[in-house]
Amino acid sequence: MTFLPILGLLIAAGAALVIQNSLMVRMSETVSTTLIILVTNSAVGLAALMLILVSRNGFSGFVEVITQFRAWSVLPGLLGSFFVFASIIGYQRLGAASTIAILIASQLVFGLAADMIKANSPPQNSAFAIAGAVLLIIGAVLVVFRRI
Repeated sequence: MTFLPILGLLIAAGAALVIQNSLMVRMSETVSTTLIILVTNSAVGLAALMLILVSRNGFSGFVEVITQFRAWSVLPGLLGSFFVFASIIGYQRLGAASTIAILIASQLVFGLAADMIKANSPPQNSAFAIAGAVLLIIGAVLVVFRRI
């Protein structure tokens, strides 16, 4: 896949995330706990993924899921649920823009650190990446504290 389709995919995912979180905040106004929203979100996602898996691989896909499962396989699901939970709380208390600014800035900082750890050294031209991260952090601070 070339750059432009990937860029379009990521932009669409960013828009979908804003819509998803906005809908979940609205749903949270009518339930007793945010956990209801998280369970609903996960159940719908799981059902959709199961339908796609069966349509592409048949029931052998389920067998592969079961045979490839390892104890650490629960971590991505737990981390994803934590991300969705934190996003809902952020949208409720800080609003969409502040939540997104904090999430993106923190993802970039930790992403740069992960890339450096994976490479066992700072990558070439890391000064540009670090400068970009600093600018993004400054932008996030301006967005979060814009009301002050």
